[in-house]
Amino acid sequence: MDVAPQSKEVHVDVEPAYCDDESSPEEKRYVFSYTITVHNHSRHSMQLMARHWSITQSSGQVQEVRGKGVVGQQPMIGPGQTFRYTSRAILDGPVGVMEGAFTCVDTVTQRPFEVPVAPFRLAGPNQVH
Repeated sequence: MDVAPQSKEVHVDVEPAYCDDESSPEEKRYVFSYTITVHNHSRHSMQLMARHWSITQSSGQVQEVRGKGVVGQQPMIGPGQTFRYTSRAILDGPVGVMEGAFTCVDTVTQRPFEVPVAPFRLAGPNQVH
């Protein structure tokens, strides 16, 4: 009997980048892109239904972002497949941290499960990495 994919069978890679051309430090506007790649290593297809981000600003303020899907999509990710997308975050300073989770559904069992996204650092130029 197959079991629903667990978060350990789904891996998330993150590639953050500072967007110098969109940022305006004099206005305390620091723009970062982040490319997310979701790898489905399970034997079942899954659908990414929702996201939750916790974004810690340079000022220490924490912003919570929740929504359906990612970049306007609720993608299906088959066994052994990946889904990749790029989005942006705007910070009030040159350094911040994002972390979160994706809510997915196993398309065979229709059971929802959470895929955590480990904290990752957003750092502008000349910042400690």
